Amino acid sequence: MTARFDAIGLVVSDMAASVTFYRRLGFAFPEGAGEQPHAEAVLPGGTRLLLDTEETVRSFHPGWRPPAGGGRASLALLCDAPEEVDALYEELTAAGHHGELPPWDAFWGQRYAVVHDPDGNGVDLFAPRAPQ
Repeated sequence: MTARFDAIGLVVSDMAASVTFYRRLGFAFPEGAGEQPHAEAVLPGGTRLLLDTEETVRSFHPGWRPPAGGGRASLALLCDAPEEVDALYEELTAAGHHGELPPWDAFWGQRYAVVHDPDGNGVDLFAPRAPQ
């Protein structure tokens, strides 16, 4: 028996807000997903992004509580070009999402930015910079 990576799961406080956020980033959640207690979007290659409401998690794990303080994980999304990093960051922050780190030219060769989803999870946006 071999375990294989299949999905990334996030617990969300507001399903509709989270589905809207991730749809802006290209995740194809089905119609009506924002009204469900569980939603899935299949990513290229077959991996899935799973969203579950806090109530759903408490239905099988009654003692679960949201973590306090800063997150320790983030989703990293590869953009096609450095300009796309800037455009997505601007779109998401203009829609009211927290911009944790504005776009900058990172020393490791990427255009890089961080925004937070509605629950404060980091979403890294990056693209290789053109050679100087």
